[in-house]
Amino acid sequence: MIDILVVDDHALIRKGLKMLLDESPDFRVKGEAESGMQAVKMVRDQHFDLVLLDISLPDKHGMDVLKQLKAEQPDIKVIVLSMYPEDQYGVRALKAGAAGYINKQSATEKLVGAIQQVISGKKYISETMAEQLLSNLIGESQDLLHQSLSNREYQTLCLMSSGKSLTEISEIMMLSPKTVSVYRARMLEKMNFKNNAEAVHYAIAHRLVDSKS
Repeated sequence: MIDILVVDDHALIRKGLKMLLDESPDFRVKGEAESGMQAVKMVRDQHFDLVLLDISLPDKHGMDVLKQLKAEQPDIKVIVLSMYPEDQYGVRALKAGAAGYINKQSATEKLVGAIQQVISGKKYISETMAEQLLSNLIGESQDLLHQSLSNREYQTLCLMSSGKSLTEISEIMMLSPKTVSVYRARMLEKMNFKNNAEAVHYAIAHRLVDSKS
């Protein structure tokens, strides 16, 4: 029996995932968490074979939760399950220690197979991510300016481009507005942008955020 922790701040999504996984006799949703810190505490207090982790959490960014989980429990397997397309956070999630990355829109078809693959000791990589990893390997993505950003700088770019204010970004990232401003300045400098508007235009053009945001 594979014990799974589902981490998502939406109760309906947690319920849907539990119903999907309960159809398999090999899986058991042993716990549910609606925040990053709750997930970290539950992993400390209980044994889980695998964590299904959302990126958008109310208290702590999923990438930070992922890093903390892997730092405290290096052997735990984590699949990031997010509304963001693979080309936004997929490769970054793998580099941070995730065993797989799935877009929520394809979860119904791919989740069970992905969990089985990860539990067997392999990584789960979609076709989209495989193409991106190949591009990184052969250097085709070197011209993409956001590839040079740290996770914090990249997160700042995405949140800023989705219309979040400095105060909102600082709350989401659990950092002071001054620290967020430093990340914003570094991001602009690395990408050679003069202002926020240029960064937002770039993010939308490269599908780093939804253009409707």
